[in-house]
Parts: sequence; C-alpha cells; structure tokens
Amino acid sequence: MAIKETKKNDKNRHPTPQNNIQWGRIGMRWHIPQEDFGIVLDRYERYLRDCDYSENSIASGKKLVSNFLKFAKESHPSIEQADAYREILIDRKLAPGTINLYYFAIRNFYKMHGEEYKHIVLACHNAIPHYFSEDEVHRIFDSTRNIKHLAMLQTMFYGCLRASELCDLEDRDLDLAKLSIHVRHGKGDKEGIVCITPNCASTLRRYLSIRPSLLINGKQYLFYTDEGNKWNRKIFHKIFEQIKHRAKITRPGGLHVFGRHTPATLMIAHGADIRVVQTILRHNDIKTTLRYAHVSDTTKRTMYDKFLTI
Repeated sequence: MAIKETKKNDKNRHPTPQNNIQWGRIGMRWHIPQEDFGIVLDRYERYLRDCDYSENSIASGKKLVSNFLKFAKESHPSIEQADAYREILIDRKLAPGTINLYYFAIRNFYKMHGEEYKHIVLACHNAIPHYFSEDEVHRIFDSTRNIKHLAMLQTMFYGCLRASELCDLEDRDLDLAKLSIHVRHGKGDKEGIVCITPNCASTLRRYLSIRPSLLINGKQYLFYTDEGNKWNRKIFHKIFEQIKHRAKITRPGGLHVFGRHTPATLMIAHGADIRVVQTILRHNDIKTTLRYAHVSDTTKRTMYDKFLTI
C-alpha cells in the first residue's frame, strides 16, 4: 500500500504543461517552440555578418531560413528535413534560381552548426526576360502623378538600378553636376558609379527643392516615405503596380523588369555594344548581360538592312 501511495505521489509531483513547454510521452521536449525562432535566427544573422555577406544577402538568407524552420517546427532541423523541404519547393514548381537561393541559405545555416549540407545547384533557364517597350516606359512616367515617385522611377530606370539599391541611396551619393550616382551597396555589397540623364537630373532637382531634410538612423536618404521611414522595395513595388495599372499596361514585369531588363534591352536594340551594357549594368559575367541581347523583329530588320550592305 505504501509503495502504491508513493508512486501516486510521484506522479502528482510532475508539473502540468504551461506556456510554451511541450511534453512527450515520457517527459519534457526541450526544443525551442516556433515563436522563439528569433534566437537562432539572430545567431544566423551574426554568422552571415561575420562571413562578410551584404546586408541584403543577410536579410534574404534570414527570411529563407525562417521559412524552413517554420516548416520543420524545429530550431535545428535534421538534414533529412532539409531534403524534404527541398522536394516541396521543387513540387511547388518554383524557379530554379529561387530553389538555389533556398539551398545556399540553408547550407549556410548548417555550416553555422558545423554540419555539411550538399546538393546540386540547379541550372537556371536562360529565357528571354520580360521588358517594357519605349512607349510603355513613357506611359509609366506620364501616369506618375507624384513628383517623388517620378524621381524614384526615373532614377531607377536611367541609373539601371535594382530596387534595393534605389532604397539605399543617400544625398551624398548624388552628383547632379556630373550626372552620376555612387552606388555604395550594390549586389554583393559592391560599389559602382552609374549615369543619369539631364532629364532625370531636372526631375531630381524639382523633387529636392520641395523635399524636407530628414535624418533616419543618422543617414540622409535620397528618398524616404511620407511617414519618415526608409523605403522598402516591397512597398515601392506596390506603388509601381498601381502606376502600371493606371498606364493600362498589362505586360508582365515589376520593378526589376523596369529598372534592369528594360533599359538593357533598349540600349542593345539601339546598337549599344554588349560590353558597354555589361559595364553600365555592373555585371561581373558577360553571360548575364547576354540575356538581354534580344531585339524585336523590327529592330532586327533595321539592323540587318543597315549592316549587311554588300
């Protein structure tokens, strides 16, 4: 009887599950619950920063790993769970480039833990990218009713900038006299000088003449939101989609198509040397630039008639 009473009392001495503590059949499970993934993600961010990744790469990698952890419901998933997640991404028919980004982010996550995660990097389709015609670009500009948005779009287009690069620009980066912009945080955290047109410089002067100066975290950004915050490329993308809809343009393509694919395609269509375009776009590999070496049938005929004159 005494023995039975002791067992009963021992059982009663077990605490009841509270808060986020999770219990198994024989006791506690000590893994970090989903809402506490911030701890391991902060560690991952520090690891990427120690590896000298750019701020944009760090933010992207952290987001991708966060999606993986939410799927696994573990702060340190097994390699098998990573393989299963990769299969799900493939089943969703995501672009090879997107799956590769997940792979690199998750591989770095396991490197942080001293583990090796290896997969074949998928070959990306070298399809002709979307681009807007000259008429559509003018319609986009004409449909922009806000001087700040117009200055942003013209700066992005004529500077052949990525959305993140546009959002990172500071006043000190702009040289209106030389019609140039200093890009300090390009892809891979590389620096570069880009050109703008006199028309773009004129729009920027109009914008700056009415824009109040504002420091955000000690920086004077060239563009900031009406709420006094640094621009987020996702927010600006939504504004671009509204302007595009107002311009009655149904062709696929967002900010990246507008700021990168379109000016590159138009320059090549107008006869620019591919290596010059490579320099303007700040591509390391000319193979990347060659994706834009496609022209319309009309341009092809014009060039053909001009240069094949024997």
